[in-house]
Amino acid sequence: MTEANDGKKRRKLDIAEVLRGGGANTIRHQLRLTLQLSMPSIVAQLSTILMQYIDASMVGSLGASASASIGIVSTTTWLFWGVGSAIVAGFSVQAAHLIGADRDDSARRLVGQAMTGILTVAAVLALLGLAISGSLPRWLGGAEDVVPQATSYFRVFSLSLPVLFVNFLAGSLLRCSGNTLVPGLLNVAMCVLDILFNWLLIFPARDIVVSGMTLHIPGADLGVTGAALGTVLAELVIMGLMLWYLLRKSRHLNLKKGFICFRPSAEVLRKALRISLPMGTEHIIMCSAQIFITVIVAPLGTAAIAANAFAITAESLCYMPGFGIADAATTLVGQTIGAGRRNLTRRFAYISLGMGVCFMTVTGLLMYIGAPLLMEIFTPVQEVRDLGVMALRIEAFAEPMYAASIVVYGIFVGAGDTLVPSMMNLISIWGVRIPLAAWLAGSMGLRGVWIAMCIELCFRGVIFLIRLLRDKWIMKASTLTQDEIRQIEQPINEFEL
Repeated sequence: MTEANDGKKRRKLDIAEVLRGGGANTIRHQLRLTLQLSMPSIVAQLSTILMQYIDASMVGSLGASASASIGIVSTTTWLFWGVGSAIVAGFSVQAAHLIGADRDDSARRLVGQAMTGILTVAAVLALLGLAISGSLPRWLGGAEDVVPQATSYFRVFSLSLPVLFVNFLAGSLLRCSGNTLVPGLLNVAMCVLDILFNWLLIFPARDIVVSGMTLHIPGADLGVTGAALGTVLAELVIMGLMLWYLLRKSRHLNLKKGFICFRPSAEVLRKALRISLPMGTEHIIMCSAQIFITVIVAPLGTAAIAANAFAITAESLCYMPGFGIADAATTLVGQTIGAGRRNLTRRFAYISLGMGVCFMTVTGLLMYIGAPLLMEIFTPVQEVRDLGVMALRIEAFAEPMYAASIVVYGIFVGAGDTLVPSMMNLISIWGVRIPLAAWLAGSMGLRGVWIAMCIELCFRGVIFLIRLLRDKWIMKASTLTQDEIRQIEQPINEFEL
């Protein structure tokens, strides 16, 4: 009876308390904790990608020109997303270290400072996006029939950046506190809302017949712009719910009994920049490389542009489990480092790596088999379908090593080690993928571009594995000192929430 009660008590403890208290000493328990964090994160990542599938498939029904209008600016939207994610990581990794060190009050004070930082960056990027939206599609080689729709889509996206980034931050803080379930469920809800809003905004009003009954469905007939607005509205609803849970219900980060400080301390900013700056720089340069790839693909024609964009979106369904496991690895590594349990940090790193490679090997196989079905979802145009299937089947061979690079990067982020991994990513994409793609595109077209991508991802996985096995990352793990914690706790410009 006592054993059963102890078991119930253990189940009620959250992950941070288990790690702080010296738990998770067996492989079985470590696997269970990794799965407990990974599965909701995987669901969250998949739902995010499903939103892209929904937008792409709904817009795809409008024709190749509408699809290309989103595809031509997609790499730039990823660039902005990447910068936001990097800034978020700079604050959420600090929160994970503080929670692991049993300094929940300090972690709570970090939340308001993080809000100020992320909203500042979002405002700057939103203004930049609006300024370049009219010229961007032409810079990227878009045809004249693509430019107006692409401009409208990117303007709406730019205006939504504050909502998007706050959503990123709230979800990341919850995950780093050990709660991956709520962000996962809310991301699924966002996917459902995206379907509803897109359905109403993209298409004109129409009548549908269900079981002999005619139903009138209202519609705004906004096309590509409607797809952007539908996503923004879904994000806005979920942002409100995510913030409410973070600030009122989160076990480690709720502000019901504390104070919120909106003015970042020097130590918080310094630490955030140390983590975020290499990641942000890497995202900018890597997305610039993706934009360069778009420029390489653009002369191959509208069908190639659309197929390339669809294949990238379709492939993301395959690698999102890797990002979900990487999120879990970041949390587990960050909290165990904060708790001073470096041996456990190493074990969680290897468990996460093995899990990620296994997941993405399976999803790579499924992608190879199901490539025709995936492309049918996106477009009725046969030429675009054929090119997309070809690209996906080439990329399937890279998925195991791509998994290694994704998960190991998440491990390094949890350790606060971002500079060298970011340089490795840059060397890989600019030293391998871009030269190969430029060389092969001339003779092999889109096939050559995707062969280059496959080779580069395998190379990237190998160099990340080598660095993980050398163990220097754990020796350099960056945690907050007592002086830095005192700076976070310093009562500057505080107001009771």
